[in-house]
Amino acid sequence: EWSVGDDINVVRVTGGLSGTGTTTRYWDCCKPSCAWVENLEEGLTTPVTTCEADGSTVIDAETQSSCIGGTAYMCSNQQATAVNSSFAMGFAAASFTGGADTNYCCACFLLDFQGDLAGKSFAIQVTNTGGDLGSNQFDLAIPGGGVGIFTEGCSTQWGTPSNGWGDQYGGVASDADCSQLPEVLQPGCHFRFQFMNGVSNPQVQFTQIECPSELNWTICFC
Repeated sequence: EWSVGDDINVVRVTGGLSGTGTTTRYWDCCKPSCAWVENLEEGLTTPVTTCEADGSTVIDAETQSSCIGGTAYMCSNQQATAVNSSFAMGFAAASFTGGADTNYCCACFLLDFQGDLAGKSFAIQVTNTGGDLGSNQFDLAIPGGGVGIFTEGCSTQWGTPSNGWGDQYGGVASDADCSQLPEVLQPGCHFRFQFMNGVSNPQVQFTQIECPSELNWTICFC
């Protein structure tokens, strides 16, 4: 167990995953894959919360994803938040094998940024997977970070062009461009340019941790 500031203690999972990884970013507004009970590991019973088009009204877990013709969307509160100048919390799609990898749905990891962001850490909970992800890749859930391969979700939820806000891959180009997003999603968009200093796809050292109770994980009740 070690402290990351603000009286938040992080506990390493004995025998858990750790290593070197890469990050990308996305916000496709789709129902996360860990929101399906079928994708949870044995012993986990309650999937990631999903919402109606308003982004806040919780919807039945069996509702089809908005990205394949349904009405279930990513909830707006599944975005990154800075706790202090060097520590943040949030959510991510992740794969450790390459491709869609549901083995770690709802698991938590501490990402220690490398390079220009050295000294900053980001605790994330895995809420999604991605068929286009590589091995040890964390696709951080950041509004305005690009919709990626799924172009239906944000266009049906918020009326965006099919490529979302900014570029389909990469998203908006500046902190000022975050004003294009709905007000409820703007804090998470600013996170990339403020906490992450606009650094694109930083490398990380990652360690599997117990989901800290201090961080009030209210999204994924696994």
